[in-house]
Amino acid sequence: MSNQGVTRATAALIGILGVAAALAAGHLVAGVVGPSASPFLAVGNTAIDLAPSALKDFAVRTFGTYDKLVLLLGMAVVLLVAAVAAGLLSRRSPLPGTVLAVVLGLLGVGAALHRPDLGQLGVLAPVAALVAGVVVFRWLHAKALDPIDPAAGRRAFLIASGATAAGAGLAALVGRFAGGRVDVEASRGAVGALEPASPAPPVPPGADFAAEGTPTFITPNADFYRIDTALSVPRVRAEDWALRVHGLVDRELTLRYDDLRRRDLVERTITMVCVSNEVGGPYISTANFVGVPLRDVLLEAGVREGADQLFSTSADGWTAGSPVDVVLEEDRGALIALGMNGEPLPLEHGFPARLVVPGLYGYVSATKWVVDLELTTFEARRGYWLDRGWARRAPVKVMSRIDRPAVRSAVSGRVVATGVAWAQPTGVERVEVRVDNGPWRTATLSDEVNGSTWRMWRVELDLPPGGHTVESRATDRAGSTQPQARLAPAPDGATGWHSVFFTVR
Repeated sequence: MSNQGVTRATAALIGILGVAAALAAGHLVAGVVGPSASPFLAVGNTAIDLAPSALKDFAVRTFGTYDKLVLLLGMAVVLLVAAVAAGLLSRRSPLPGTVLAVVLGLLGVGAALHRPDLGQLGVLAPVAALVAGVVVFRWLHAKALDPIDPAAGRRAFLIASGATAAGAGLAALVGRFAGGRVDVEASRGAVGALEPASPAPPVPPGADFAAEGTPTFITPNADFYRIDTALSVPRVRAEDWALRVHGLVDRELTLRYDDLRRRDLVERTITMVCVSNEVGGPYISTANFVGVPLRDVLLEAGVREGADQLFSTSADGWTAGSPVDVVLEEDRGALIALGMNGEPLPLEHGFPARLVVPGLYGYVSATKWVVDLELTTFEARRGYWLDRGWARRAPVKVMSRIDRPAVRSAVSGRVVATGVAWAQPTGVERVEVRVDNGPWRTATLSDEVNGSTWRMWRVELDLPPGGHTVESRATDRAGSTQPQARLAPAPDGATGWHSVFFTVR
């Protein structure tokens, strides 16, 4: 073995176990200093931050809400390949694998230093990973390369490999347990009912055409779309949470969860939509949100002249900028939301608190896990997505979508086309539908709830057998009609008529 070095299979196993030990050690230390310090997550979050906007748009468009899972799986594959390569390059000497392990470790250190939500102690996790990876790699390599007694060396290597695998698994489990020591689920459960002093008006029975293919008017929490940059959901207990309001204000405020809960809560029915939504896309949902009017909090702080941006920061360091003139509109209905559809906010939707500003795309209005509100200017501070080519102001554009017939479906008998339209906060005035470039027909609208929510539509079509294309367009109450020209979501939301091809049998 000394002449040829270790076998290829053994070399690959050494590389894999070295990387496993590194990740486990990093995850173990991250359980103490902060879950997001785990090198795997830190590198993943940094990759999201540094990825070009076009690549992020592609990921959302292609994988939807599974984009983070795809990223993590992709990283796992890359690490596996790197581990095998490190082992194969080190069949005779551990030096090549050691160098590669150090490079990967330094990437983890750099990623931890880049994260805005990690303090100085956050770097301990990737440092521990670097040390563990190098030490375990060289130790296993020495065991496998022992020339004195090959048989005894193989046994010693197998024992060392088993011990490494078991130790890595145990360290990962302990790290996971330690990282979950903040019992957010219990904190959320202890919140209890959030009873609004001003409930939202009941949703009328005719607010949707769900029996004919539209979504239900209120989106269940489990089905509410989620698009954000968080690989791991921030875990903040209500009793530990605080919101700082500062900047260009007359007086700084620090509000605890109980401070907000003791106020007169209001309930508002609001439709939210993601700027990444393509024409006909699924990233739109509606919920009853309960919280404190954002305008009241800002007026209490006293907004100084010249402040044109409300710069909000999440517990994980993500930032967004909302136009001050919009959030201060008396009828806008912006909230610091604590509840959603009759329960405290789900963890993945921002517990303990989030912002909800009707009529603005989420990337400038819907900061989840919000912990900081700074009154400032757009010139002084730039939110996360502004540095990635997206627009400063992002009002939701008038839009409609066809839900039935489905794309390339076959329909028998009477054809009923249904869908949704939205134009927050102005409201939908009408939806028109045409088939095969024929004349436009006005669809029947569902009962309106308010201008900040979507509206369902339906129309009956008398069509001969064969293939047909149906198109829709909406007009808001201000007279703006959904334009025909197709534009991509960047930089301020998609436009275009949605069309669906289907067959009548």
